[in-house]
Amino acid sequence: MTAATAAGVEAQPSVGASVRASWPPLPRRRPARPPRAVLAIRTPLPPAARAVLVALSVLLPLVVWLVLGATHAVDPRYLPPPDKVWRAGADMAASGQLWTDTWATVRRILYGFGLAVLVSAPLGIAMGSFGAANALLEPLSGLLRYLPAAAFTPLLLIWLGIGENPKIALIFLGTVFFNMLMTADVVRLVPRDFIDVAYTLGARRGEVLWKIIVPHSLPGMLDAVRVNFAAAWNLVVVAELVNSETGLGKRILLAQRFTQTDKIFAILVVIAVVGVATDVLLRLARNRIGRWV
Repeated sequence: MTAATAAGVEAQPSVGASVRASWPPLPRRRPARPPRAVLAIRTPLPPAARAVLVALSVLLPLVVWLVLGATHAVDPRYLPPPDKVWRAGADMAASGQLWTDTWATVRRILYGFGLAVLVSAPLGIAMGSFGAANALLEPLSGLLRYLPAAAFTPLLLIWLGIGENPKIALIFLGTVFFNMLMTADVVRLVPRDFIDVAYTLGARRGEVLWKIIVPHSLPGMLDAVRVNFAAAWNLVVVAELVNSETGLGKRILLAQRFTQTDKIFAILVVIAVVGVATDVLLRLARNRIGRWV
């Protein structure tokens, strides 16, 4: 090493020291106080706080609606008061019309979305478990899920006629690809260590699939069903707007023609109640099946 090189090497620490000396001093901070449970990240809420927040989420919009209806801040033709909506719903229920339309809509969802789950769940498990199945199905499903299902309505009417089949097919097309990809993502989250241990203990491929992968993925698969069930409700209303004699979507269209906003709000309340009730049942099933989650 030459004298110039050695001098350069010795000079580097002094340059670094001078740079560090020019840095401003770090600010002094007071010790952070632990946040309250309501504001803490990923901390379970106390039961009382959770009950209060759940009640507020329901009561606050209802109170705002009551105030707007009582003060006539919004024209009742556009936002009818809750008591008028209640009377409209009671009248439809007393005539039997509401029950007939609700069952027609629910039946279409059970057929269309039920068929989508029966098809998408096995395909999603295959995609998440086998690389060959993922390479075969993921590009096509990833492409088709970006096509709006409502755009297929004219084709479905041409292919399947004007009965119940195009409505069921529309719900199927609008949910099957999303549920399949979400199921595949859940299956991929199964820890590889579980699979390796199963093979080490002598399990065969089928046993690993049905005793390790499927049970571990089932709670997440139910969550995927919960999410896509809401999409099925959106699609059935669209399907019933086209050449339908019964259904909540058809009833909304008829009420819109005569500016019967109270009936529209009553039907929306029914859809919300049925949807929330189904979501709660699926959540309870998920919690019971996947207690280890």
